[in-house]
Amino acid sequence: MAAHKLHPENWVDQYADYLFNYAVARVSDAELAKDLVQETFIAGLNSAKNYKGNAAERTWLIAILKRKVIDHYRKINSKKGKAEVRINYSPSSDSEGDWLEEQVADPFSQDGDNILENEELGLAIQECISKLPQKQSQVFTMKTIQGMATEDICNELGINPSNLWVMIHRARTALMGCLNENWF
Repeated sequence: MAAHKLHPENWVDQYADYLFNYAVARVSDAELAKDLVQETFIAGLNSAKNYKGNAAERTWLIAILKRKVIDHYRKINSKKGKAEVRINYSPSSDSEGDWLEEQVADPFSQDGDNILENEELGLAIQECISKLPQKQSQVFTMKTIQGMATEDICNELGINPSNLWVMIHRARTALMGCLNENWF
């Protein structure tokens, strides 16, 4: 296989549309996707000296873009709080969604309705967690419910932090859908 050469002068013309479509499919925001593509091109220029030519230019740029997308989700997850689950339980409203915690009854209340509501919600959450694929369920439980450190989970399960956050994101998305169907 012949080694590929970089031609940064052609990147925008040859790859911008492809990279943009790739990014927008993953972040669902055109402006953010444009920013990520620009960051990809900059990172490509900065690391061009490390390009070995084993992969095609586009493949190499996609690998950089994948890391940019992962970094974006890591950044927003650390800002929001890694264990919070956002759900949209009022689709008729203009709001983007409300925090699950706002809908949970006060756990310290002596009101019988709140106790019953918390028990029902707890059962609904456990039921939804049990429907997740085993690895997602395990990672979500370890990180979100048990509060284990990312490094400890990765070491115990033999995964890297990127895989962990992808699994948590997928678990949250699945839980949101399950709770919307079965609870709210």
